[in-house]
Amino acid sequence: MITTRAPGKLFIAGEYAVVDPGQPAVLIAVDRYITVQVTESSGAGHVYSREYGGLPLVWTRHQDSVGIMLEHNPYDYVVAAISIVERLRAQRGLTPRYFDLLIESELDDADGRKFGLGSSAAVVVATVAALDEFYGLELTRVERFKLALLATVQVAPSASGGDIAASTFGGWIRYTAPNRASLLRYLDQHGVAATLESDVWSPCSVTRLPAPSTLRLLVGWTGSPASTERLVDGVRPHDDTEGRHYGAFLEESRSCVDDLVAAFTEDEEQRALEVVRRARRMLRRLGSSSGTQIETKKLRILCDSAEENGAAAKPSGAGGGDCGIVLAGTEVSSDALLRTWEHHDIRLLRVNVHPAEGGIFDI
Repeated sequence: MITTRAPGKLFIAGEYAVVDPGQPAVLIAVDRYITVQVTESSGAGHVYSREYGGLPLVWTRHQDSVGIMLEHNPYDYVVAAISIVERLRAQRGLTPRYFDLLIESELDDADGRKFGLGSSAAVVVATVAALDEFYGLELTRVERFKLALLATVQVAPSASGGDIAASTFGGWIRYTAPNRASLLRYLDQHGVAATLESDVWSPCSVTRLPAPSTLRLLVGWTGSPASTERLVDGVRPHDDTEGRHYGAFLEESRSCVDDLVAAFTEDEEQRALEVVRRARRMLRRLGSSSGTQIETKKLRILCDSAEENGAAAKPSGAGGGDCGIVLAGTEVSSDALLRTWEHHDIRLLRVNVHPAEGGIFDI
C-alpha cells in the first residue's frame, strides 16, 4: 500500500486576478489534508470516497490500455488525475496496472460541506503523487505540479492553479498562472511528456515567501460553500466599459500583491495589515461593479469584527461564502472577535501553515 497526502490552501491576496496569466497572488498551504492510499488490483480499478456515496467509482481500460471508462460516476478531478498519469505512463512505455484508490478528507465537515480549503486541488496533487510512486515515474515536485495542473484544467479550464501550487510546495508562496488554453493546445498536439518539458508554461512562477514573524493567522468558516467557477465567471468583463474597470482591478490587485510581498520580505507588520485591508476594499468594489456577491453578510461580519479589534481581514478565494482570513498582531486579543463569530455562527477553523516542501524550484 502507498499512502500520500496533500494540504489544503488559502488565498491571502490576489484572488480573481490570478486567473489571468502572469497576475500574481499570495497563498498558503494549511495543515488539513487529503490522504490517498493506492493498492494494486486486477480486472478493474476502484476509487473509494464518501464524495461518491456508498458505491465506489469503478474504471476499466479501453483496449489501447491508455484511456479509461467510467461505470458509475461522471468525469471529475480524480479521474482527470488518473488519466493524465496514465498518458505519461504509456508514453514512457511502462506496463499498465490496475489499482484502487482510497481517498479521505479533512477539508470538509461531518456533513460533507467543503470548507473552501482547495479540496479539488489537494486530491489531484495527492493522487498524482501516489501514482508517481506506484508506477515508479520518479517525478520531480515541479513535474508533479505540472501534471496536477494539466489534469485540473481539463476539468476546469479557467482554474488558475494557485491552489495546486500551494498544495504541492507548501508554506507561503507568490504564484502566477500560465496560459491554460495554450497548455491544453500544446498537450493535445504534443502529448504529456513533451508538455512537461516545453516552455509553454511561461509566465507561470512559484516563489517562496518568508512567513510573517509577528502576525497570527485566524481562519473563519461561514458554513456556506461557494462555487468558485460561477463567481469567477460573474466578474469577467462582458463589454468595453466592464473591460476598463476590470483592467483597473488587475492593476490594483498586482499592486496589492507586490506590496504584501514586500511587507512580508521586510517583515513590516503594519504595512502588511494595511495591504490586507486594501485588498478587502478592492474585492468589495469588484463585487459591486460586477453585481457579484463576493463579501456575504457573514464574511462582512467576520472582517468587520477583525478590523474593530485592530486586525485585518478579507474573504479568502472567490468569497461568496466559504472562508475569511484574519491577520493579527501579537498585541491583538482574539477573544472579542471570536465571541462575535460564535454569535453569528462563524466557525473558527483551527489550522496552521503547512511547512514549505521541496527546496528551490523553477517552473
